[in-house]
Amino acid sequence: MVGSVGAAAKLPDSERIDLAIRALARSATITDLASEHGVSRKFVYAQTQKACAALDDAFRSVTDENAVLFQVAVSKTWLRQVIVALPLICHSSYRGVVEFMRDLLGISISVGTVHNELQTAARNAVVVNGAEDLSGVRVGLHDEIFQGKTPVLAGVDAASTYCYLLAAAEHRDADTWGVHLLDATKRGLKPDHTIADAGQGLRAGQKAAWGDTPCHGDVFHIQHQYESLANTLSQLAKGAVSRRKKLEITIGRVGQTGPDDGLVIELELARQTEVQALRLARDIRLLTQWLSHDVLALAGPVLASRQVLFDFIVAELAQREAQDARRIGPVRVALQNQRDDLLAFAGVLDGKLTAVARGQQLPVSLVREACVLHRLPTTSASYWLGWSQLRTKLGTRFHILFDAVALVMAQTPRSSSLVENLNSRLRNYFTLRRHLGGPYLDLLRFFLNHRRFMRSQRAERTGHSPRELLTGESHPHWLTLLGLGALQPQRA
Repeated sequence: MVGSVGAAAKLPDSERIDLAIRALARSATITDLASEHGVSRKFVYAQTQKACAALDDAFRSVTDENAVLFQVAVSKTWLRQVIVALPLICHSSYRGVVEFMRDLLGISISVGTVHNELQTAARNAVVVNGAEDLSGVRVGLHDEIFQGKTPVLAGVDAASTYCYLLAAAEHRDADTWGVHLLDATKRGLKPDHTIADAGQGLRAGQKAAWGDTPCHGDVFHIQHQYESLANTLSQLAKGAVSRRKKLEITIGRVGQTGPDDGLVIELELARQTEVQALRLARDIRLLTQWLSHDVLALAGPVLASRQVLFDFIVAELAQREAQDARRIGPVRVALQNQRDDLLAFAGVLDGKLTAVARGQQLPVSLVREACVLHRLPTTSASYWLGWSQLRTKLGTRFHILFDAVALVMAQTPRSSSLVENLNSRLRNYFTLRRHLGGPYLDLLRFFLNHRRFMRSQRAERTGHSPRELLTGESHPHWLTLLGLGALQPQRA
């Protein structure tokens, strides 16, 4: 036993650590470890306990759960900031704010106090919104969103996501749109073009207010319409298959039947219906895929080629319209009437690509080749084959051209989907409080425009607000802009 103690005392620290790790990992038994190092089993257990204690200390929270981390100076200004911030940041109801103040701060306030604070903030938001400079908006996205039966006219900048129009109205006709657009014009709004759906009042109002400013078609809505058609026809085809199978099972149970039997005749009709339904669903699905991937996709051929393909697809739809006129007819008519508006983005893209070719002193065909390359997924062999071929042609100029093409494509919007995104963000606010009226929409617009993005798929937006992205200038926190005082210094 004395020998064991002596061996343990002479054991280097590195070997003690290794001994403890192996014991914790159970890579060997305690007996084998003790024998290997010439120490007692008690010594091995002691080293293992030390290692466990060290691990516990390493992963234990440094600060006690009940220790005071920092203190907040509660003032009337800070309380007003909390009252306004909770409904806007946390989507809290009025009574939720009252409960928060009561339970966590021990302060009793009324629902009326919350309402009054938000009304004051809304009035200040109206002033800030009225002084905004909208001259930086180059592409405007217009749409109509609804709260119940009340239309809300919305306008968003495509580049910065800045919302420059959010107004409830009794009507959504040309006069209403024209008045609101003229009001925005006084604040500098004069985009190169806008993007909107086929709403007649919206388009007529823009024409009355801005004359010849182009209004491009919204690809988002028409894509949803024809994809819904393809999905519906696919479901009908599946139903036809199911009916045919059920009849076959029924006839099999009944037994042998003659050719004039009613079930046999019904089965023959079901088979014919199935064949027609499957063929129609397949054809419409193929046409919609061509429309999405070859015609309305951002990366694609020149405008003239797109127009030819577009007309071909419309003609093919017309040939099949008699088979289901109620469903195919509206889609065919919508496509036929909106062709030039829907393809307007392609003309804009063609002009930008031509400018890139001129600036890089390259043939337009090579620039178009780089554009079309973006249609392919980066995980496909076709993409990397095209990438290698184009790089061979361009050499060291490849990356400069590829980045330039990617940039102009990112700056060529095709839809007003940002307005749909705005609608989804506003929906919870609309359902919580309907009694603030017009000023409440101004407050929401102010909040969304001055709240900085915590994250975004577009890296340049992260940490910036839509107003900063639009103007290129920084601004104080939105609570400070509302006249609620400066924020307390943040804890280091």
